[in-house]
Amino acid sequence: MARVCVLGGSGFIGRHLVEKLVERGDFVVVPSRRRERAKHLITLPTVDVVQANVNDPATLARLFTGCDAVVNLVGVLQGLRGNPYGPDFAQAHVELPNKVIAACMATRVPRLLHMSALKAAPDGPSEYLRSKGDGEGAVVAARGELAATIFRPSVVFGPEDNFLNLFARLQRRLPVIFLACPEAKFQPVYVDDVARAFVASLDADEAIGRAYDLVGPTVYSLRELVECAGRLSGHPRAIVGLGPRLSYLQAWAMEFAPGKPMSRDNYYSLQIDSVSEAGLPFGLQPTPLEAVAPVFLKGVYPRSRYSVFRYYAGRKVREI
Repeated sequence: MARVCVLGGSGFIGRHLVEKLVERGDFVVVPSRRRERAKHLITLPTVDVVQANVNDPATLARLFTGCDAVVNLVGVLQGLRGNPYGPDFAQAHVELPNKVIAACMATRVPRLLHMSALKAAPDGPSEYLRSKGDGEGAVVAARGELAATIFRPSVVFGPEDNFLNLFARLQRRLPVIFLACPEAKFQPVYVDDVARAFVASLDADEAIGRAYDLVGPTVYSLRELVECAGRLSGHPRAIVGLGPRLSYLQAWAMEFAPGKPMSRDNYYSLQIDSVSEAGLPFGLQPTPLEAVAPVFLKGVYPRSRYSVFRYYAGRKVREI
C-alpha cells in the first residue's frame, strides 16, 4: 500500500483521483482548509482528510513525511489583477509548486505528479496560462533531483464540472445566450480519464521526467459545446456569438457579477485553442463526451444512463 498526499484532493478532479487511488489500495492524505468541505471523501476507506494550510512550508513537510508520492492539483481560474499574475494566480500556480518541490526534496518523496494546463507557457496570452507555465517550469527545473511527471489537460468535463453544467444552467434560466469567443476551440477530456492517467503514471517508469497533454477524442468550438449543453439538458436556446470587442466587454462586465463567471483573463485564455494532437498516455482510450454527458446534464434517467455502459462494451454511442 502506497501513501499518497493529494493537494486539491477535495476538488472536482481530486475527488475522482482519490477514489481511483483508494480502489488501487493506496492510503491517501487529503489536506483541506475546511475539513467539512471534504465530507464526500471522509467516508472512503484508507482516506485521511486533514485540516491544513498547504501554503505553509512546515505544514507541507509534515504532510509529506513518509509519503511515496505527492500530487499537486491546486489551481484557480480567476485571479486579481495588478501583480505580474495577480495574487491568486501567483500563490496557487507559482509559489505553491515551488513550496511543494522544496518539501518533497526535504522529506525525500520519490514521486511528484503536477497538474498544469494545456497551452501553459511563460509567454502565454493570459495571466492564468503564464502563471501555470511558470509553475510547470519550476517542476521541470527540479527534474534532476525529483522524479516528476506533468499533466496538461484541456477543459475537463464530468458530473460536477463548472463548464458544461454552467452552460446548461444558463440555458434553463435565459431565453437567449450571448456567447463570447464562440469559435474558441476545446478538446474536452473526461474527468475519469484524467484520474486514470495520474494513477497509471505511478507505475510507469517511462513517465518520470515527462509531460503529457490530456485531451478527449474530439475538437469542438465553444458554440458547439454550449449547444450540446442546452440540447442534452432539455433547454436548447438561441445562441448569439459575439465579436472580439463585444466579447471583451462582456468578460469585463462579468467580473462584477456574483461568482465572477468570466473575466478578461478568461477572454485572453480563449485567444489560443485548447487542443492537442497527442492521445492519452499509457494506452488509455479517451471517453467521448457523447458517452457520458447525457447522464449528468439531464440526470440519470433510464435510457441515457446506459450510454456509458454501451460505450465501454464497445457499442456505438448515439451522436449528440
